[in-house]
Amino acid sequence: MAAFSELKLTKSVKKGIEEIGFKEPTPIQQEAIPAIKSGQDVLGIAQTGTGKTAAYILPLLTMLVKAEGEDPRVVILVPTRELSIQVGEDIDELAQFTNIRHAAVYGGIGWTKHAEMLVPGIDVLIATPGRLMDLYNHNVLSLKKVKTLVIDEADRMLDMGFMPQLRTIFEILPMRRQNLLFSATFSEQVEKLTEEFLALPLRVEVAPSATPVEMVKQQVYHVPNYRTKLNLVSHLLEDDVTFKKVIIFCKTKTIAESVYKVVHRKAEGEKRILHSNKGQSSRINAINAFKNDEARILISTDVSARGIDASKVTHVINFDVPVSYDDYIHRIGRTARAGNHGEAITLLDPSEEWHFLKIEKMIRMSVPVYEIPAKVEILETERVELQAQLREIDRQRKIDDPTFKGAFHEKKHKPSKETRDYTDRFARKKPKHKKNKRR
Repeated sequence: MAAFSELKLTKSVKKGIEEIGFKEPTPIQQEAIPAIKSGQDVLGIAQTGTGKTAAYILPLLTMLVKAEGEDPRVVILVPTRELSIQVGEDIDELAQFTNIRHAAVYGGIGWTKHAEMLVPGIDVLIATPGRLMDLYNHNVLSLKKVKTLVIDEADRMLDMGFMPQLRTIFEILPMRRQNLLFSATFSEQVEKLTEEFLALPLRVEVAPSATPVEMVKQQVYHVPNYRTKLNLVSHLLEDDVTFKKVIIFCKTKTIAESVYKVVHRKAEGEKRILHSNKGQSSRINAINAFKNDEARILISTDVSARGIDASKVTHVINFDVPVSYDDYIHRIGRTARAGNHGEAITLLDPSEEWHFLKIEKMIRMSVPVYEIPAKVEILETERVELQAQLREIDRQRKIDDPTFKGAFHEKKHKPSKETRDYTDRFARKKPKHKKNKRR
């Protein structure tokens, strides 16, 4: 199947596709569109950046045909406000030559503003679970006409603890409906949700679960400590020709703020920061500036790993390893979208190696290791950070070997020779390059 014309979409939907410039359907679209149009429940497993949002929007727009009534016939549940906005924008483009009405609702602003959006009538509602229940509980939203329920980014939804809300929503929706579940990974949690939520689903999987996008070139740097990571990131960003459009992911808001301060001072181009402590308007403005090429660099926590659909992102830099290993897939999936190539760079301190080995096992490949460039100043690991690294390494060893007694002793603040040897090549060895200095 090589063209959208063979998928039997309505003329108005095909015109929207042509206006956007889509040339041919992606593998997930080729598989999912006919399955959804058949009326079956569908489980879609596809990597981030493979076009899975359009894979369910296109057939749904075709099935809806035109605006009808006042209450939504399709509900799309998403985990974050960023993704709600993004899916809404995708429908804006794909439905531009139809009269189908849609709205994106989410937390962070008063529910009454979203209630006003529903007054003229709506066909497709994109919502976070909490905001959907806000509108329903205030009797401004009826779900009696819902024919199709979509759960997008199901793995992320479960990671964020939405299962209780999902069960409540299932109970208030009509029993007879089509259910679609899309996820980038197929974890045990997603499998359990599938068994509870879908009835004899047709499984559409275009790549093995947890396999990263093939167009992403992955690489790893072993970096001794936080300060050297900052030096390496600053060095990489000096090349604004290669690093044209970059997302830097950090695991905490505090780290993101610290990285932003250094990058803002040293790197060329506009920079934005995005995390959950930022206000609603600030977060939306940051995403829009990055998507519209007004900002070269976006520094973010994982809150945006699945909510940004920006074109031509050249690089993703993992300043640290994500807490949830599945988030690694979603982070690197922000680049190499729509057939473009991209690079994903991960910085590992000694205590993160253990975690990354598990990520490599999950993605079924070994990521190439690169040497730190000669111009990067390698600093000595400060005592507090070194102690934290050693404690984490001890914890990891105890997980692997329950009989392990621990090499780091809290009272003496002195690691054993075994643990020192483990970190010597990072924290205590002399730099190989003459230009590197130690403080």
